[in-house]
Amino acid sequence: MIVFQNVTKTYNHGTVALDKVAFKIQPDEFVSLVGRSGAGKSTIIKLLIGEEKPTKGQIFFGSYEVNKLKPSELPEFRRHIGVIFQDFRLLPKKTAFENVAFALEVEGRPQRDINELVPQVLDMVGLKDKMHNFPQELSGGEKQRVAIARAMINQPDVLIADEPTGNLDPFNTWEVIKLLKKINELGSVVILATHDKEIVNTLGERVITLENGQIIKDEAHGRFIID
Repeated sequence: MIVFQNVTKTYNHGTVALDKVAFKIQPDEFVSLVGRSGAGKSTIIKLLIGEEKPTKGQIFFGSYEVNKLKPSELPEFRRHIGVIFQDFRLLPKKTAFENVAFALEVEGRPQRDINELVPQVLDMVGLKDKMHNFPQELSGGEKQRVAIARAMINQPDVLIADEPTGNLDPFNTWEVIKLLKKINELGSVVILATHDKEIVNTLGERVITLENGQIIKDEAHGRFIID
């Protein structure tokens, strides 16, 4: 499904963010990307969603060659991907329902679909009773679950979670991880970028470890090896 072929990313000031990175991710995999700050995790995510282009190499996502997509082709391509961020990125003047519905509205989905799908997804993340609450009325864990609902409302092929538990307490951290596992079991690839050793070691899933822009380890049932 996802292939990075000898991908190098160099920024204008000469910094090498990725150096000949190569890996494949198969359908239904759960993959943790780990590494220190600056190791290249965020660069991989930006390249995968077409936010940036590689200096060298090719990136494939299903039938798409991502590095060759034109700006006009990116919106359609990104419908296949859901992204969850550490800082939630909710619209403050919209309710939980409206934040999730917004992802369908930009696609032009009819209101009857929105009214049916949004409560279903909010129920799945345990927030059906909070659908009319605004972000400031929600806890950090609840905000992140709204963000997850928004990311999965279009049933993406791939869900990317970029440090999704960085601002959460331990209880809410594991609630979010359980949700990501559930989404993976429903058929979406999950790519989790994290610094959290306990999460990675407990999951026992595939781990790609980055250091200085290179993959130093890629294990099917990996562990967090960074000191």
